[in-house]
Amino acid sequence: MIALAMLLASCGYGVGGRASRLPPGIKVIAVPSLVNKTNRYRIEQRLTEALVRELLSRTKYRVVANPEAADAVLRGEIDAIEASSIVFDPTTGRTTTMLVTVTTRVRLEDRETHKVLYRNDKFVFRQPYETSTDIASFFQEEGPAMDRLAHDFASRLVADVLENF
Repeated sequence: MIALAMLLASCGYGVGGRASRLPPGIKVIAVPSLVNKTNRYRIEQRLTEALVRELLSRTKYRVVANPEAADAVLRGEIDAIEASSIVFDPTTGRTTTMLVTVTTRVRLEDRETHKVLYRNDKFVFRQPYETSTDIASFFQEEGPAMDRLAHDFASRLVADVLENF
């Protein structure tokens, strides 16, 4: 019984999303504001803030805004953000679910050597979000909806960077 328990305990599985494949010398990551190439107002601020929060909550790295004070720099450009209706209420014909797609270019590089540690010129985040069918609350949902989008985007991007996919 004890041998079986030890075998199962040492099977090599671990919690996903916590490991980092970045070089061990990286202790501080700079995250300057993302560049917004869309017409969506302040989306770069929301996504940058969410990236910083996600890095702080999920990793051991210290996060700063100034690239000169970091071991590595995470830069990105938001190329597009699109929303399209994918599910409609059969009674009213109003949209009940939107598919939001954010297309970005992201690069993490070592500040000293300029070695690229992670690069994705076509990082696409795509997620469905339910919308309210109540017109009065629909317009009040935009702020919280953008916050959810930013959090989900940052979570996926940080996982991608840390796991080096």
